[in-house]
Amino acid sequence: MKLKVAIIDHLGAHGSSHHFYLFGQASGLINSDVNVSLYTNSQTIDPLLEGLNFFTFYGDIFSSKNKFISAFKYFKGSLMSHFHARFSGIKVFHYHIFGFSILVLFNMMLAKIIGGKIVLTIHDVRSFANINSSKIYTKFIYALANSVLTHNVFSKNEIIKHHQNLESKISIVPHGNYLPFIKYNTDQFSARKKINIDPNSKVILFFGMIKKVKRLDLLLEAMPEIIKGCDKVNLLIAGKPWKDDFSTYQKIINDLKIHDNCTLHIKFIKSEDLKHYYSASDLIILPYNKIYQSGVLMMSLSFCKAVVLSDLEAFKEVVEDKKSALFFSSGDKNNLAEVIIGALKDNDLREKISEGGLDLMKQKFSWNEIGSLTKDAYYKMNYFYKKK
Repeated sequence: MKLKVAIIDHLGAHGSSHHFYLFGQASGLINSDVNVSLYTNSQTIDPLLEGLNFFTFYGDIFSSKNKFISAFKYFKGSLMSHFHARFSGIKVFHYHIFGFSILVLFNMMLAKIIGGKIVLTIHDVRSFANINSSKIYTKFIYALANSVLTHNVFSKNEIIKHHQNLESKISIVPHGNYLPFIKYNTDQFSARKKINIDPNSKVILFFGMIKKVKRLDLLLEAMPEIIKGCDKVNLLIAGKPWKDDFSTYQKIINDLKIHDNCTLHIKFIKSEDLKHYYSASDLIILPYNKIYQSGVLMMSLSFCKAVVLSDLEAFKEVVEDKKSALFFSSGDKNNLAEVIIGALKDNDLREKISEGGLDLMKQKFSWNEIGSLTKDAYYKMNYFYKKK
């Protein structure tokens, strides 16, 4: 009999490309002979994967700005999803964790009440929003989990540092690539025309949710030196602030008088528009000072783009300097400028590392491999343990 798993995720396609992760995970599990049911919201379109049971019991959960209405839809969606899954013979409930809250705890307690086993994929080990407010929930959530998945050794060690008793529960399952879900537009000219970018400029892209830990300020402070070192350089900032105020960055742009070299698309970028932004760019910049895993990195490499990023441990577990990416010393704006200038002036180097990154995505981060590792993690739980 096949192992049955319910992936319960109210976020889906709301506000990010997280749904691609869900679809990739589901496809990898299905190819590993796991019966998968995905429970999410109606904003998320059914990917029509063969073998996937797809349900949208969370409905239009994000359509109202009223917190009480949204909470009602959440609890209703959770109750319907969990009971439907359990009555369908499912005992493994898999959740994706971006922060620890009472809503996450509610789902897990519900799963326990109906006799389920709990698997967590931890995306942000410690929420970047408000670490202190989530501590009380973190303890209970980890206690209820039967299995915890992290994307790398760095994240695993960070969890163990604060929760030593979890070591035996943790499995490392990397973030998969986005290759099955993207369409790459190789025509850079048409891509730039689509989003109103100078076709003759050198475009560096800062993409994704704008958070303080992602250090957009550092990149902006490096821009005067980059502008001196490169002709017609254009910084394209595409994304929406998340618990951050863009006026802080606008002030830096104004004070440094670099507005002529910055193109601002401060909004949520729809999935169908991703190809235009990545195709239009020459170089993707990730100047973060803290990260546990990065969907932007995996997306950039999947689009076969050259990437400059901070020399953080989590990044070093994915890419190799001068082979599949270019590192700079984290927090050092001068070194950041130096690496960007060197990359923009060396077309052969950019081509080499972009091809190296794409090869890496194909060989090491396929969803079939991720599906196999996830299935192994399921079987490590006592309930499903079997000798091989």
